[in-house]
Amino acid sequence: MNKFTAPTSGLVLQRVKPPLRLADFKLIAFDMDSTLINIECIDEIADAVGKKAEVAAITEATMRGEIKDFKESLRRRVALLKGVPVAALQQVYDERLQLNPGATELVTACKSAGLKVLLVSGGFTFFANRVKDRLGIDFARSNLLDEADGKLTGAVAQQSWGDICDGAEKLRTLLEVASLLGISPAETIAVGDGANDLPMMAEAGLSVAYHAKPKVREQAMVAINEGGLDRLLEILH
Repeated sequence: MNKFTAPTSGLVLQRVKPPLRLADFKLIAFDMDSTLINIECIDEIADAVGKKAEVAAITEATMRGEIKDFKESLRRRVALLKGVPVAALQQVYDERLQLNPGATELVTACKSAGLKVLLVSGGFTFFANRVKDRLGIDFARSNLLDEADGKLTGAVAQQSWGDICDGAEKLRTLLEVASLLGISPAETIAVGDGANDLPMMAEAGLSVAYHAKPKVREQAMVAINEGGLDRLLEILH
């Protein structure tokens, strides 16, 4: 394995050799929770009903790859949100959600170089659509929380493409958008932190782990272990 640490610490490259050119890629796909943003939204929503520890434990085990079925994991966690007022989502967005360091800079640089930007998340449309607008992202796919009478029902709503955006759906979305753009998977970059990002990362021309779980760091071509997302620009010129 061709592995070495870049001159600056906290940036690990393996199976890839710089220099790389941003302009050689046409699409970059980002996971959202703990990648583009600083929180796992579902954990923070659960906090509104005093169930954060319970939900966070399932989230953590899932991201480490210990719970293999992401769909089942998500359904279990969303069921615990039953009865949460929809207004709590806005509160999480306003008070807790922040873009991760370097997110704006990296997205801006990618767009300037002509790349399209995709947000593909196992999180929720309420947050994904707002982050999409905030960063000027081109495409977004995420899960829709079912609601009735101003409260969450504890279910995930069906959408035209399916009901749950898991690892397989993230990969399918990446390939679908690449196909619509008329580009190959080799011209895509995939950035994530958890086990459900691995399928799309495995197919992308460049895979990037951002402050990721050990399993994800091991399999990524680039691991950003210190600093912000814009550290990717240190190797992509």
